[in-house]
Amino acid sequence: MTFYDRKDAAAVFILRLGLVWFMFLWAVHKIITPQQYQNLAKNIDGIEMSFAQIYAVGGVQIALCVLAALGVFRVFSYGGLAAMHFFTITRQWERYLDPFALNDRGFPINRNPVIALAAMAAFVALLLLIHRDHFSIGGWLRRHASARWWY
Repeated sequence: MTFYDRKDAAAVFILRLGLVWFMFLWAVHKIITPQQYQNLAKNIDGIEMSFAQIYAVGGVQIALCVLAALGVFRVFSYGGLAAMHFFTITRQWERYLDPFALNDRGFPINRNPVIALAAMAAFVALLLLIHRDHFSIGGWLRRHASARWWY
């Protein structure tokens, strides 16, 4: 690998770990405070979810985070995290149209959804740069074996 290949790989590595940490925190939060997610599902999506269902969703998300952190099954793991995040941002379209809204105490109330758009852009960048992801198990396998779709 050239200097620039290693530099690109380091940038993708940092991007990947940052996005995994971002999603991991939300996934673990489902395990720690399932009541909050039960209320969100009911109030935002209009569905009833049991704690077992919330734990299952959190567990799947944690598993995807581990796979993505290691860079295993990259298309599946990176794409899965991106799809989950995309689902989250599609539920808040009206908040993106008013990014500077304040509550009655002057606190910005739409800041997190706007940050979520930046995270979605980072997921798209990660997927586009998967071929530069050399510092992962999938990248190592790709360099040392023939290319396969799951790397």
